[in-house]
Amino acid sequence: MATIEEWTVVPSADGELRALVHVPDEAPGPLPGVVLVDGSGEGACDDWGEWPGRFADHGAVVLTHDKPGCGGSPGNWLTQSFADRARESLAALGVLRGHPAVSSRPTGLVGFSQGGWVSLLAATLEASVVEFVVTLSGPGVGPAAQDRDRIERALLARGTTEKELADALAWIDERARRLLAGEDVTPVLADQARLSARAWYRGATEYFDNEPALGFLARNLDFDPAPVLGQVTCPVLALFGADDTLVPIAESVTAYTTHLRALPGSGHGIAVFPRADHGLFTADPDPEVPRTDQLAPGFLAMVAGFIADTARSPASMR
Repeated sequence: MATIEEWTVVPSADGELRALVHVPDEAPGPLPGVVLVDGSGEGACDDWGEWPGRFADHGAVVLTHDKPGCGGSPGNWLTQSFADRARESLAALGVLRGHPAVSSRPTGLVGFSQGGWVSLLAATLEASVVEFVVTLSGPGVGPAAQDRDRIERALLARGTTEKELADALAWIDERARRLLAGEDVTPVLADQARLSARAWYRGATEYFDNEPALGFLARNLDFDPAPVLGQVTCPVLALFGADDTLVPIAESVTAYTTHLRALPGSGHGIAVFPRADHGLFTADPDPEVPRTDQLAPGFLAMVAGFIADTARSPASMR
């Protein structure tokens, strides 16, 4: 299904962020609305590839927006906290709720990876605005545990010896303790750089080897999704790939099942797709195969069914 793309802006503490509303061309409206909440790293509203179309094809109006400092928008996403990102997502949801293609239909957040934490937090800040949350590979553990697990898996995949792995994780644990204690990132980064000759160094530090990136980690390292999950009052659909190497799946599923509160009527859903990776794909890109066809079978239909069930629930009526 073709979509009509409309430019708009999302207000934020940094100024107006570029945004796009993706409206299904031929679907009868109004339709439910979803804001796509990006994961870690840079993110521009027009750099989502086929994702907006995938959700639009399944009956949703989709809004994407720049992170601060991306796509020409003002600000710097590296100076944000998860709470900043959550408020920004709520502002985007406010813009979408006012679009005539959505009208009075339910609106919610679809958070990718780190965006899952952000979406859940946003749902606790404005319970009446976020009517459902979908998390795609959204960890159920906090950043410290998730990043330690990611680093351990990455180093093992590179053939790191047991002794080297222990040395690497000892530094990662020390770094986390010091940042959580409030130590400035400059001396922490200086001590980390002194380890650069060690065989594990690049694999263990590649994403947090400069002050802005390490500062972002420090600002958000104490985030704990457990109490946040317990405060969410809207339906949540948490989806994972069994072959995800970036998120501890078993621990995350346990966290969601343990901490999400039971809801009357429309409930939560959790699924782990066999052979699917962090992006819910079951194969590497193949120019001979449409990328959407490589998504976990039933994934998009499950999201569409969840949103449709939420839309039919009396609890979703405004």
